[in-house]
Amino acid sequence: MGSRAEGRELELDVTKIAHGGVGVARHEGRVVFVVDAIPGERVVARVEDDSKERFWRAAVLRVLEPSPDRVPHVWPEADLFHDPAERPGGADYGHIALPRQRALKGEVLAEALARFAGIEARPAVEALPGEADGSGWRTRERLHIASDGSVGPYAARSHRVVRVSSLPLAVPELRGLAPASAEPRRGGILLVAPSADAPRVAGAGGTIRERVGERELLIEEGGFWQVHRHAAETLAAAVRQALDPALLDPGAANLDLYGGVGLLAAALGDAAGPGLRITTVESDPRASAHAAANLAEWRAEAVAARVERWVRGLADLAAAERSRLRAATVVLDPPRSGAGRAVLEALAAAGPAQLVYVACDPVALARDAGALAGLGYELTGLRAYDLFPHTHHVEAVAAFRRV
Repeated sequence: MGSRAEGRELELDVTKIAHGGVGVARHEGRVVFVVDAIPGERVVARVEDDSKERFWRAAVLRVLEPSPDRVPHVWPEADLFHDPAERPGGADYGHIALPRQRALKGEVLAEALARFAGIEARPAVEALPGEADGSGWRTRERLHIASDGSVGPYAARSHRVVRVSSLPLAVPELRGLAPASAEPRRGGILLVAPSADAPRVAGAGGTIRERVGERELLIEEGGFWQVHRHAAETLAAAVRQALDPALLDPGAANLDLYGGVGLLAAALGDAAGPGLRITTVESDPRASAHAAANLAEWRAEAVAARVERWVRGLADLAAAERSRLRAATVVLDPPRSGAGRAVLEALAAAGPAQLVYVACDPVALARDAGALAGLGYELTGLRAYDLFPHTHHVEAVAAFRRV
């Protein structure tokens, strides 16, 4: 425990929201990041971490002057009447009315674009179809097992298992599937509710089916898939809408980077037609194998490789292939850390006609958008989606065109 402030209770005025979903306040000139707060509130918060010289981290204990957007927490076990150490993680915006949640996410995205890319844009964060109170959307829930065998989520900002009686963000099919206790094991318990298969506790490592519109895709039972029940269809449609049809050449050397099981490559295929030629690159060999099957109706090649290594080979392509690459459309859905300058430089050197970038982190997107601007690509479209209600996470789809 720190010697200066950890454990102290402070009265704080929360002025804004920061990347990561935490409120920002100041105490005697020092920045304090405050969880479970809303900008405009005056709160009593306990310092949880004073290990950094420039800032502290704190959690709200009581609200002295509440925001009009404060609502009863969507997850009762995470509400303020529980000690911060006992509140489960995974619903850090659950105390905020949904319209304000989306406004805050839009503010974070806009601030990141302005700061890291010099781009002035304020996209509205769009709700997904059928969204009412923002609950019941998670088709995957990972629970953990304590040393005594009890099962539950981790407490927020920790690796300590807490017991809960509800999973309000999970789709109804998953509620009640989790055992009350289990033998401790690495990775915990994954509950899965595929859209085209029966809900289950993952374990056998088999293949399941996910339906996107009229299409079914095969994935590993525990493999990556968009968690919100409407996310895959929403993102596929967003990618199709972001494309410039005048720049979409089915016969070009089109690319799908960080391609997973081929969801976005299939979206490109639906836009381009049966003659689409595309290479999808994914580091997980099992996902890549599924992509090959899922994209069999097109001229698709599925490559199991790390994108940052694979793109280095673009410089060695023959002249004819480089010409086809300059006419290409590239879809990329990088991890939370973003694509990064090395990947973008390799792509820009090859000069594809347009890029559609799916981003799950505002700062990573902003940094990469800034890099692309310096590499000769302009931002031509941007939409943001609330794929993770009651959390600080936001998804964005950005379109770039070679200048």
